[in-house]
Amino acid sequence: MNPRDCAPPEPLQGGYQSPAESLEAEGQKGRRRRWGLLLTGVVGGTLAAVYAVATPFVAPAFRRVCLPFVPATPQQVDNVVRVLRGRRGPLADVGSGDGRIVIAAAKAGFLAAGYELNPWLVWFSRYRAWREGVHGSTRFHISDLWKVSFAQYSNVVVFGVPQMMPQLEKKLKLELADDARVIACRFPFPHWTPDLVVGEGTDTVWVYDTRTFPGCERGPGTPRPTPSAVNLRVR
Repeated sequence: MNPRDCAPPEPLQGGYQSPAESLEAEGQKGRRRRWGLLLTGVVGGTLAAVYAVATPFVAPAFRRVCLPFVPATPQQVDNVVRVLRGRRGPLADVGSGDGRIVIAAAKAGFLAAGYELNPWLVWFSRYRAWREGVHGSTRFHISDLWKVSFAQYSNVVVFGVPQMMPQLEKKLKLELADDARVIACRFPFPHWTPDLVVGEGTDTVWVYDTRTFPGCERGPGTPRPTPSAVNLRVR
């Protein structure tokens, strides 16, 4: 017998693998594929979550006038409530943020509504109002202020930026009744003379009564509805 007939088989190119080794190699490849798919899913889900959370905060920056969210300080809230003493009728907060002005006004006895473009802040405001026990007298709207009429409100609080104040000045002058009051926080209106200034620095609030607006020849303002007739439905 030729000795070569009893020799083990020649290794195949790339090395010989037993069936057990082949199964182990396939298993490793399968595990690597699963980990790769899992990693891709985690990264993709994280990016989607970041996009969903960040978009409502970033999107306003691409609008004509950017309204960044800067929470009102406790002193600023106190100043607003102070200049509302003795006032009646519904109140609107333009750029209501996390709802602290609306909630404080509701605790002072007002029917109060907040208008905010950021849906996350609106939902959080509704939760805060519920937690504070004033959800029945507050409403928060996801709204662009330029598409809302404020004619029904007797009191309007504004958190704006200098770029928007001239346009908002014209809008409010056309829409508000002659007995309304406008309260500007952080930045005053450029052409109106305030009837009252309370606070200092970033806590300053400027108070404007529509009866003293320049150009009173515009005639009587829009008739103000009674508080019970004010539509405060959630939009």
